[in-house]
Amino acid sequence: MCGRYMFQPDKNPEIKRIYQLAVDNGYNPKIGEVFPTDETALIVAGERQVKVVGMKWGFPGFKAGQSIINARSETVRQKSMFAQPFRNNRCVYPTTGFFEWSKSKQKYKFNFSNDPETLFIAGCYNYFEDVPQSILFTTEPNESMIEIHDRMPLILAKNQINSWIYNDEFANEFLSNAMPQLVSQEEK
Repeated sequence: MCGRYMFQPDKNPEIKRIYQLAVDNGYNPKIGEVFPTDETALIVAGERQVKVVGMKWGFPGFKAGQSIINARSETVRQKSMFAQPFRNNRCVYPTTGFFEWSKSKQKYKFNFSNDPETLFIAGCYNYFEDVPQSILFTTEPNESMIEIHDRMPLILAKNQINSWIYNDEFANEFLSNAMPQLVSQEEK
């Protein structure tokens, strides 16, 4: 599961550029630690190229006040809540790392290194009462995650963003791709 992540424009030039694109487009994405239901910067399909927007993280749940923030990549095509948004509205979460908690409730931050590198997470969005809301995809953990948690985000390389958003064949195949190895850091 991925329940929180970081978005640090002050510590990463690429994230700073993404943040500025969102602001220039009239959005106000949360910076720092991003929680479910926060407005977050997302990369989505534009007319001729990708664009950056702001969007609430989480689909409405089945109970009042509940949010569904993740979808399992293995079943996204079969679940009625996610199948159509996956086909038509794929997006990418730009982050500077994400958090997971171990069974003993220890918080860990994950990224490619201990620096706030740009890490892209695959997702999709849908409209609820004409308001777009997003979820991110999780997959089976690799060796770098399995000791901490039984799920990990579906992570894209920067050069895979356009393919994820625009290419259905790529997106369908990517749902079962092996994930990159990550570094974990205990958070205090």
